[in-house]
Amino acid sequence: MTVGSRTTDGSSSEAPDSDWEDDVMLALYADDSAYFASSRRADLAAKRIQRVLDLLSEWLDKWRMAVNVSKTAALLTGSQRNMPDQLRLRGQAVEWNTRVRYLGVHIDRSLRMTPQIDHVIQMSRAARAKLRPILASRLPIRTKVAIYKCYVRSRLTYAAPAWYALCSGLQRQRLQALQNIVLRLITGPGWYVKNDVIARDLGVETVEEFVRKLTRRAFNRADAGPHPSLHNLAPHLGRPTRGYQLPRDLVTESPDD
Repeated sequence: MTVGSRTTDGSSSEAPDSDWEDDVMLALYADDSAYFASSRRADLAAKRIQRVLDLLSEWLDKWRMAVNVSKTAALLTGSQRNMPDQLRLRGQAVEWNTRVRYLGVHIDRSLRMTPQIDHVIQMSRAARAKLRPILASRLPIRTKVAIYKCYVRSRLTYAAPAWYALCSGLQRQRLQALQNIVLRLITGPGWYVKNDVIARDLGVETVEEFVRKLTRRAFNRADAGPHPSLHNLAPHLGRPTRGYQLPRDLVTESPDD
C-alpha cells in the first residue's frame, strides 16, 4: 500500500529535517509539497504520514508559514478496501480521495491512469478542433507537422515519462489513434493509405517511440546532473510490484517487448 499526501503552501524549498520520518519521501516543486509512505498495511503507512504532518505543523509555526489545508489531499493506492483513519493537519481533516491532480497529472487509486488518459485526450482533441482550419489548409506540410508537434502532441504527452509505463495496451492505442487522426487531417490521403505509411513519409515517430525518447532524455539529465536527490529516480526493478511497469522500463525495453 502507498499513502500520499500533498499540500499547497507558501513555504520555501527548505523542509524540516530534524526528527523527520526516515521512511517517508518528500517531493517539492514550487509551493507544492508531496509526501509518500509505503507499507503492506495501509494503517501503518497512514500513521507514518500523520507523524510527518504533525512535524510539519511545528515547522510551519516555527517559520511562520501558511498552508492551505482545503487544498491538501490524501490518496491511498492499492487493493485495500477499508480506509485508514482520517489524516489531520493543523487540526483540520485531510480528505481521502479516489484520485488527485498533482502538477497537472491525474493520479487514481488503482494507478491505471484512466483519468489522466481521458484528460490528455480531451485537451488534445480541443487543440485539434481549434487548429483544424490550419491543419487542413494548404500550408506547407512541414509547417503543419510542426504545429501539430507544438500544440497537440505536447498536450498528448504532457509528463508522459512519469505515467506512460502504467498505461494498458488499449490506452496506448487511444493515444496513437489521436495522432493518426491529426496526421491524416494534415495530409488528406485516401482511405486506403495506411497510418504507418503516412507517419513514415512525414518522419513522425509513433507516440510510444516519442515518449521513450523523452523518458531516456529525462533520466539521462537527472542521472548526470549535479543534484544527488535526482540520481537514480524510479529505479528499474527486475519484477515490478504487482506486475506494473515502471518508468525506467520505457528506457530498458524496446517498443516490441
